[in-house]
Amino acid sequence: MKIGVVVFPGSNCDHDAFYAFHDVLQQPVEFIWHQSQDLSGFDVVVLPGGFSYGDYLRTGAIARFSPVMRAIEQFARAGGPVLGICNGFQILCEAGLLPGALMRNTGLRFICRHVRVSVETTATPFTSAARAGQVLRMPIAHAEGSYFCDAETLAELKRNDQIVFRYCAPDGRRDPAANPNGSLEAIAGVTNREHNVVGLMPHPERAVEASLGSTDGLVVLRSLIETLERQPAAVS
Repeated sequence: MKIGVVVFPGSNCDHDAFYAFHDVLQQPVEFIWHQSQDLSGFDVVVLPGGFSYGDYLRTGAIARFSPVMRAIEQFARAGGPVLGICNGFQILCEAGLLPGALMRNTGLRFICRHVRVSVETTATPFTSAARAGQVLRMPIAHAEGSYFCDAETLAELKRNDQIVFRYCAPDGRRDPAANPNGSLEAIAGVTNREHNVVGLMPHPERAVEASLGSTDGLVVLRSLIETLERQPAAVS
């Protein structure tokens, strides 16, 4: 089992992800430079948060053309698990590996605080160890996190069980006050039709130790590890 964390110019959560997997969960993990086109030997690819290429043009718009993205697309098409966190989510949407887009937050301000999300589906490698409806407390840190898609795409997301996380109140209720950025239907994370590519705006890698204010991110990361243990062969 080997986990790869992509490093783009401007990534600032790559070491957080590395630490969560290597130091907290004691899993083999390596950095993948954005110019690499070789993912052989990796069992999962993580696109971390940050400000890839300074978020010029719009978030993820330049990173989407990095050489590594061609390899990630092939990896994902072959069924390899891919996780995009915050900026990684934005990049996956720009690359067409996930539906929809991330827009400026309602209020046009950068938001950095803990939020709660409900697990809407357990049919992904990153939520398989969770309970449907389970509420997780994790931090967000973004200015462009408002998820949007057209009506046809939204209907497809619902039909195919592709909504993975929704912002919610502590008791799991949908509450407009609990939606920090104005996301459509409080969507905080989605998956592709095959359910092997997941993107979310909250940071599970920043919620892995009690000293960080929450350990709920371990639900996401441990789900992945359990999935890999059941399917240990690397995708090449």
